[in-house]
Amino acid sequence: MIYFDTSYLVRLYYQDAGADAVRALAATDHVASAAHGQAEMIAAFHRKLREGAVRPAAYAALLGQVQAHIEAGAFRWLSQDAEVFSRIRQVYQRLPRSVFLRAADAMHLATAAESGFSIVYSNDAHLLAAAQHFGIQGKNVIGQTPVPHQNSAHLQNE
Repeated sequence: MIYFDTSYLVRLYYQDAGADAVRALAATDHVASAAHGQAEMIAAFHRKLREGAVRPAAYAALLGQVQAHIEAGAFRWLSQDAEVFSRIRQVYQRLPRSVFLRAADAMHLATAAESGFSIVYSNDAHLLAAAQHFGIQGKNVIGQTPVPHQNSAHLQNE
């Protein structure tokens, strides 16, 4: 199983730069993400509608496709429990002031770390830079050729 943040989830459905590389990586394993990633993904699609990057019919089709995949179990949505929020508090307590870490990114990183993932895939430079503070590695395959991984390479303990 591999962990995607929202920047990668969006590329599974929308042809942003790097979408082909993200889709190729997704084809190598099952995809997991924090449960709040669903809301972030839908919000990103709505932003594209608001900004005129997609038309209303395409927006409706995107939402329908996402809903169908969610109902089919295409993703493993990871919940945030007390351990996740404890991890977030601990990281922020010792986080250097120079590190830019948004709350939603902290939720992704803590969720992944507490769920046993050792790698988070993202195209978000701030999230990637902060990953080490959660004891995990951030990777970006955009502009690279993804290498298929075995499930155990992504989970420390499942």
